[in-house]
Formats: sequence, C-alpha cells, structure tokens
Amino acid sequence: MSNFAKPENALKRAEELINVGQKQDALQSLHDLITSKRYRAWQKPLERIMFKYVELCVDLRKGRFAKDGLIQYRIICQQVNVSSLEEVIKHFMHLSTEKAEQARTQAQALEEALDVDDLEADKRPEDLMLSYVSGEKGKDRSDREVVTPWFKFLWETYRTVLEILRNNSKLEALYAMTAHRAFQFCKQYKRTTEFRRLCEIIRNHLANLNKYRDQRDRPDLSAPESLQLYLDTRFEQLKIATELELWQEAFRSVEDIHGLMCMVKKTPKASLMVVYYAKLTEIFWISASHLNHAYAWLKLFTLQKSFNKNLSQKDLQLIASSVVLAALSVAPYDQTRAASHLEFENEKERNLRMANLIGFNLEPKLDRGDVLSRSSLLSELVSKGVLSCATQEVKDLYHLLEHEFLPLNLAVKMQPLLSKISKVGGKLSSASSVPEVQLSQYVPALEKLGTLRLLQQVSQVYQTLKIECLSSMIPFYDFSVVEKIYVDAVKHNFIAMKVDHMKGVMLFGNLGLESDGLRDHLTNLAESLNEGRAMMYPPLKGASKLGEILPTLADTVDKEHKRLLARKSIIEKRKEEQERQLLEMEREEESRRLKLQKITEEAEQKRLASEYEQRKNQRILKEIEERELEEAQALLQEARSRKKGKKPLLEGEKVTKQSLMELALSEQLRERQEMEKKLLKLARTMDYLERAKREESAPLIEAAYQQRLVEERVLHERNQQLEVELSQQRHEGDLKEKNRLARMLENKMSFQERVLHRRQSEYDRRTAEREEQISQMIQARKHEREAKRKKIFYVRSEEERLRKLHEEEEARKHEEAERKRKEEVERRAKLDEIAEKQRQRERELEEKERLRKEALLGRPAELPRPAEPRPVEPAVAAPAAAAAAPAPGKYVPRFRRGGAEPAAQTPPDLDRRASRPDDRPPPSSDRWRSDERRPPTFGGPKSSWSSSRVPSRGSER
Repeated sequence: MSNFAKPENALKRAEELINVGQKQDALQSLHDLITSKRYRAWQKPLERIMFKYVELCVDLRKGRFAKDGLIQYRIICQQVNVSSLEEVIKHFMHLSTEKAEQARTQAQALEEALDVDDLEADKRPEDLMLSYVSGEKGKDRSDREVVTPWFKFLWETYRTVLEILRNNSKLEALYAMTAHRAFQFCKQYKRTTEFRRLCEIIRNHLANLNKYRDQRDRPDLSAPESLQLYLDTRFEQLKIATELELWQEAFRSVEDIHGLMCMVKKTPKASLMVVYYAKLTEIFWISASHLNHAYAWLKLFTLQKSFNKNLSQKDLQLIASSVVLAALSVAPYDQTRAASHLEFENEKERNLRMANLIGFNLEPKLDRGDVLSRSSLLSELVSKGVLSCATQEVKDLYHLLEHEFLPLNLAVKMQPLLSKISKVGGKLSSASSVPEVQLSQYVPALEKLGTLRLLQQVSQVYQTLKIECLSSMIPFYDFSVVEKIYVDAVKHNFIAMKVDHMKGVMLFGNLGLESDGLRDHLTNLAESLNEGRAMMYPPLKGASKLGEILPTLADTVDKEHKRLLARKSIIEKRKEEQERQLLEMEREEESRRLKLQKITEEAEQKRLASEYEQRKNQRILKEIEERELEEAQALLQEARSRKKGKKPLLEGEKVTKQSLMELALSEQLRERQEMEKKLLKLARTMDYLERAKREESAPLIEAAYQQRLVEERVLHERNQQLEVELSQQRHEGDLKEKNRLARMLENKMSFQERVLHRRQSEYDRRTAEREEQISQMIQARKHEREAKRKKIFYVRSEEERLRKLHEEEEARKHEEAERKRKEEVERRAKLDEIAEKQRQRERELEEKERLRKEALLGRPAELPRPAEPRPVEPAVAAPAAAAAAPAPGKYVPRFRRGGAEPAAQTPPDLDRRASRPDDRPPPSSDRWRSDERRPPTFGGPKSSWSSSRVPSRGSER
C-alpha cells in the first residue's frame, strides 16, 4: 500500500497486521511502499522499514520478495548512504543463518535430512511415490520438511546478496565477506553442487566486470585494496575446492587466479603465492601430471627459501627432498613421441598453458622439450642447490638412479633407501605455509623408475636374460607388473626388448634397427598385397593412366585451392595482427612520451617551487639571526653592566653572533660553577649534622630494643600457659563424652547390621528383577525377529505367487490371441474357397447361357476357350481391373465398388429375361436369392455378383 503520507505510517500498519497474524499482508504493504516511485530519496525511517521487511521475508521464506526489495533499496541509497544497505544485507544474512541453525538444532540427524543432490531442484515424482508407499514417518520426514527448506532459503539468500552486490566498488568488502560465508556454508555441509554453482556465479561476475567497462561504480582492479579482496576470495575458493576434493573446480580456480594476475599485471604477496603453488602440487599429483607437479614444487621451494625467513632447517630439508623426489617421479621417456602432429600440437599448447600457470614463461615457437622436461628440471635442481638441501637418503637415491650403472643390484640397493624415505614426513612448523609433507607418496613412482633404469642398463649389457633371473633382480613387483612396465617403455621407444614365454627368456635389441625393420616390414607387406591383387585382377590393356588420375585431380586441385585460401587468410590475419601490434606499440610509445613529458614538466615545477621555498627560508633565517643577534647583544650588555669590575661592551667594537654566544656561554658556565661550589659546601654541612644526630640516637635505640624484648617474652609465656590450661580442660571434657557414649556402642552395631542386611536384600531383589527384565527383553526381541522373518517370508512368498499368477495370465492371454488369430486365418481361407467355387459356378452358367443364345439365334456354335477371358466393355473393364487390384481381405472403398455395379449387373439380367420364352426363373435363381440374403464376404454390397468381382488369394495366384 503506497498511499501513506509518511513511511512511518506504513511501518505502523505493518506492525498492526503482524500483531493480528497477517504477516503476508504486512509484507505486501511494505513491498508496495519500497517499490513505489514516491519514496526514492533515502530517509532514516526507510532503514527501519527494510529491517522489518527482511524479517518478514525470512519468517515467510519469501526469497523473491527479499530480492526485489533489496534491489529497490540499493537504487535508493546507492549514492547517499551505502552503509545503510550494508547493514540491511548483514541483518538479512544473519536472520537466514540463524533460522537455518535453529532448524538444524531441532533435527537430530542432519546428514539424513540433507541427503539431497541439489538444493534448487524440486522434489522428484519417484520420491513422492516412495514417501507414500514406504514407512518413512515421524523423525525422518520431519527432518526433510523442516531442515531442508531453511537451508534452501539460506542458499537462495547467498545467491541473492551476491547478485545485488556484484561489480560495485562501494560494496566490494561486503561482497567478499558474503562469498567467504557462502564458501564456508558449502564446506560445512559438504554441498558440492552448490559450490560449483557458486564458483560459476563469481566467475560470471568477473567476466561481466571485464566486459562492461563503461559501467557506473565499476571496481578498479588496479587499486591494491580491490585486487586484494578479489584475490582473497579466489584463494578461499581454491582452499575450499581442495578440501571438498573437487579437483576440476580447484584447477578452474587456479586458472581464475592466474587470469586475475595477468589482468592486473601484478604479482600477489609471497604468502598467497605459496598457497597457490601448494594447491597446484596437490592438483597436479591427483591428475598424474608428475612433470608439472615437480615444477610446482620447485617454485614452492624457491618462494619458501626466499621469503620465509622463519622456516627451520628441518622443514626446508623436507621440502627440498619433496622437490627432488617429485622430479625423479617423472617418467624418463617422452610419452608423446609416437603421437600424431595434431596430438603433438595439442600437447604443446597444453604444456604452454600449464607452464604459464606454474610461472614459467615460454616462447610459443620453442619446442616443448626445450624447457619443460625431466632433464632440464634435474639440471636446474642441481644448479640452484636444491639437491644439496635434501636429506642424505634422497641424495643417495638420486645418484643411484641418475649416475650409477648397476644392472644387477640396482633394485636391491634402492630398497633400503625407499624404506627409509617412506618413513620420512609429517607436519611442518607453523612458519611454513605447507601444512604437511609425506614422502611415502613418491615410493610407487620411484619403484617404477628403478625398474625402468634396471631394464635399460640390463639391455645395454645382455642380449638374452632369463625371466626368473630378472624377477629375482626386481623385488618390487611380480613379473606381470614388470611386463606391463616394459611394454609401456617399448611403446614409447625407451628400450627395445622382447619376451619369449615358451623359452622363458627376454631378448634385448637395438632401438633404431627394430624401428627400421618394422617400417620395411609394413612396406614389403603392402607391395606383396599389391602384386597379388594385380595377378588376380590384371589391369585392362591400353587403359590410359590419365583416366585414373582425372577423378582425383579435381579433388586435389580443390584441396590445394582451399589450402592456398586458408594460407592467404592466415597471412592476412598475421598482417592485421602485426599492424595492430605496431599501432599498439606506437600508441604506447606516444603515451610513454607524453607521460615522460608530463613527468619532466612536473619535475621542473617542483624544482622552481623548491628554489622559491629555499630563498624564502633563507630570508626568514637571516631575519631571525639578525633579531637574535640584537637580543643577545642587549642581554650581554645588560649582564656585564651589572657586574662590578668588568669592562662593558664598547660601542664600535666588532661583535658577531658567535662571539656573543661564546660570551653568554662563558657567563652561564661561570655562574653554574659558583652555584655548584655553594651546593657542595651546603651538602658537607648537612652531612656533618646528620652524622652527629645518628651518633647521639644510637644508644637510645638499643635501650628501647632491649625493653621490647623483655615485654614480648613475658607476653609469650603468659599465652603459652593459658593454651595449656585450655587443652587440659578440652581433654577432660572429651573423656567424659566418650564414657557417656560407650554404652550406646552395641545399639549402634546392631543398627548398622540391620541397615546393611536390608540394603543387601534390596540389592539382590533388584538384581533378580533386572536379570528377569533382561531375559524378557531378549525373549521379546527374539519373538520380534521371528515375527519379522515370518512377515518377510510371507511378503516374499505372496510376491512370488502374484508374479506366477501374472505370468500365467500373460501366457493364457498370449495363447488365446494366438488361437483367435489361427481361427481367423482358417475362417478367411474357407470364405475364400467358397467364393472361388461360387465364381466358378457363375462362369459355367454364363457360358451355358451364351451357348443357348447362339443356338436360338442360329449362329454357329464355337468351342469354348477356357484360357481366354470373357470380353467386357471398356467402361466396365476399368472398374473391374481396379476392383481386382486389392489383396484378399483388404477393405475396398465404396466409390470403387459402387460405381460399376449397375453397368456390370444390368446386361446379364436383360439377356436372361429375353432368352426364356416363359416367365419362369432360371434354375439358379433360388441359389441367387440365397446368395443375396447371405452377408457380404469382403465388405461389399449384398450381391453375389459384386462379391465375385473381388479376387481371392487363389485367383491372384
């Protein structure tokens, strides 16, 4: 209701509606007031109205109303009082969180209550059916009905607030705080789906920020405060993604951080970069990208060593060991060696992308193996001193795997080193940003590397080796695992070897010769196949080769033309890109020149201003010095004039500031010396007086002390005598009390025995009752389990019986349908047979009638021609042919069968009447009438002649 004179009236009206229980009407009235165009200027009552409005939205769970109201309130106080909007949004989130927590505390089983995949999805139909037919009642259903809606509303609240606060420079801190709270919500309740959606929302906000650069109140990412807020949000997103084990989302978060750093061209703090590389190591290790994992560890070690001065030597040694072991875990061969050109380019692009994420800037024209490779990484570790910081076991393992040649006992020497390394690790100190390092994760990769090195060295020494001998040399794996390892190595052209399982030996060869032989083998096979095909299908003599070339020539020309067009477009694009770069460079050069000129002008202005200020200061200092000189001369003249026997300062005498200051200082020094002499004399006098006083008071103090000792000794003796008398009196009273109570001892013992006996009997009775209750509970649980088993057996047997009945019913229906189908087929066959016989009789009658007519007219009789069909008129022949076309049993339209009936039916009747001298019907008239009364066979009119025109299956055959 927006017709209030003042906003306070709307608030009073809303409170009245709330008091009578009409919260929805109160919310609607406040919503109308907030969205009204009448109140577009910010006022203090509007803030109270918004507080009440968001409270009603939370109580009624009206997220859409809350979003509309907050958007309108943002428009109202955007340029006037942004802090008011912040307070309202904080209050809104606080209420939503509090309601969700209250619902969570009411529910006893939060995990069961929140067992839904998506908080934004509605309840599925199968869930509704299951809730009706299952026994889910009471607590579980109440959890789903109480807890889940409030958490849905809380999630909707976070989304609404982020949408309202997005891309606003005045609300950046509140936006970051909301994002952090939303991340903690996803982490606390393991909401992976909502976390992915939240990351996508924040990512879209940043994309829109870069897309719409002319937006009002747009945040400036070049400002340090804004950049820090955005980076903190992304780093929190990265941490939560790794804690939830959403590795794909974590990698996308890393890309977001890298894109933000590239956008502002500024490197964050070293502490944040340590977290960045620590998370990168986890992501690359999970994705089995060991080379990138090792490079990330190297960057992490460099940062820790350079910027973390509080890092202990032990932690640094552990991190360096991790770097070396990560580098050794990389496969010693190139896994894209046998890949196609397209795969190689994709791998190169991917490695460039990974190198940029890690922090290694590569040239796109360089080969991937020039920088990101295992050999370059190991050489970099040695040159930068990382290897020297590692533990002794890691150093020994490195030299053993990379520099030693021990084909027989390499694995045996590796095993104790690996066992020591697997025990090294643990949590680092609080000074390190990496919480924990475990070297045992690299042991499987190092065992595989040791196996490959042993196979490589054995292949250089031996040509043939028994499998049993090789298995004894490798204690890490069985031979089946070793076989998989060397197959992969042979595939990537690392070693050349074969296995003869029949002889139980391994054959080692040369890499180059084997590859050449394989290539020649395939070529020879292709040539042999071509020769065999030419012998089986010899080519035609005189055939021109031009005819074979021409079909493919057009395709070749077309492909070449397309390739040239593509190359031309690429060249043009490169030219345009080069021109754009030149223009950009000229623009940057011009801006740099203007900036330098501006800096020069500002420096000149600063120099002139400083010179002017310096001259001004010198003038002021000169005036101050002249004034001080005059004052000092006057003071010195006055001081000397007071002294008797001193020569006053003569006029005309040359006096400087220094001389005047020296004279003043000398006068002050002389006066200070005289004062010190007076004080020394006074102190000596005071010392004599104090010593005389103490000598006179010493005997008086000693006498007072002796008198005090005598008085205190007398007081002590009197107190001690009084304490002895009181103790004797108490002892005598205690003895009398003991004698008085001794006669009650027997009664006390009998009472104690009665009480103990009663308690023992009560204990025995309760123990028996408890055992009886336990036995009854056990029997009841046994009966309950037995009844449950019987019920389950009954339900299963009933389901089995119903299933069998259903299957029997289905089989009976199937048999019934099959029987009906067979009966229908037999009935149709009989009807077709009857129709065929009827048509045969009709043809015989027509033939006899024709012969009789010819005999009466005196025409010579002609022999019947059974093979020749009866001639019909052209008008009759077309419908007859059309009627004969459909298949037996097929429906014939009425217009097809009714149009030709009169023409085909009238002539035989007229001829039949004219041929007989009397009015007697023909011999077959009764059968004709009976056929007319008979129902139509194929759905035609009630006439045997028309039914005879429909051919049967026999006539078609």
